[in-house]
Amino acid sequence: MSEDYCPDSAGDSDAPAESIDRAELLAAHLRANQDEDSSGDQRPTVMVLAFEGWNDAGGAATSAVRTVAQALDAELVEKLTDEQYYDFQFSRPRVVNGSGGREIIWPSTTMLRAAGAQGEFNLLFVHGVEPSFRWRAYTADLLTTAAEHDVAAVVLVGALLADVPHTRPIPASFSTEDDQLRELIDIEEPTYEGPVGIVGVLAHTAYQAGIPAISLWAAVPHYVGQAPSPKAQLALMRKLEEILGVTLDPQEAEEIAEDAAAWERGVDDLAEEDAEIADYVKRLEEATDTTNLPEASGEAIAQEFERYLKRRRRPPEK
Repeated sequence: MSEDYCPDSAGDSDAPAESIDRAELLAAHLRANQDEDSSGDQRPTVMVLAFEGWNDAGGAATSAVRTVAQALDAELVEKLTDEQYYDFQFSRPRVVNGSGGREIIWPSTTMLRAAGAQGEFNLLFVHGVEPSFRWRAYTADLLTTAAEHDVAAVVLVGALLADVPHTRPIPASFSTEDDQLRELIDIEEPTYEGPVGIVGVLAHTAYQAGIPAISLWAAVPHYVGQAPSPKAQLALMRKLEEILGVTLDPQEAEEIAEDAAAWERGVDDLAEEDAEIADYVKRLEEATDTTNLPEASGEAIAQEFERYLKRRRRPPEK
């Protein structure tokens, strides 16, 4: 497992939203804690971050953040391009052919603002390549930039390789070190111990600096961990819609859902050609299904009934 990954009890990213409105509760909490000189009706600013590299299995995290930013018409604010952060033999620059001729694209961190964003928040989207060097300085740079833009909270997005089957909903879940947020929006406390990537470093450092930090992780089947991973991307996008209180264009979401379905069919075909992989997938399915069986408790039954009522269409009025 990777840092801050806490699977939801059902492990089902396709499940209906919880009965609480996480975006609304988070916005109210952030407004209540705004500086006295802030405008009372000003929407809090939330920074959403994802990084290519170790924290981005299948490219799912950066793809999800970029797609949501594009869907909300986010515009470029600035780039962090300090070459002291990168080993160019590891994170190599790319050459591209553009309208103005050939161009070298250097590893960088890009920040975009969704000025007219729907929902409860002003949004800043940050994506880039995990730095090779000077992580403390890099983290300080990003958090300084966040302060300059009056960022009230950060959402760190990651994806990890895990023992999950591709045939089941991709687990995606939130966690936070912040006691108040955990209780307020009903998410888990991170329990992971071990090596961390820049996502974990930023989440912990932001929390220590007094900036509420929420981590969002998706689990990508390790036997198909190469990019793209549209099913994991879609799971993260749905969770981002939930925490940010935004709704993406149904047509765009449908296109990614079709890509996810095609991806799953392709992996099915590969598994059918290899008896050993097919058997392994079956064992993962059995383990996942056993783990996700709902407990026969009053609370679990009540929760499932509440979800059923939300999905059920109201009968027409006479």
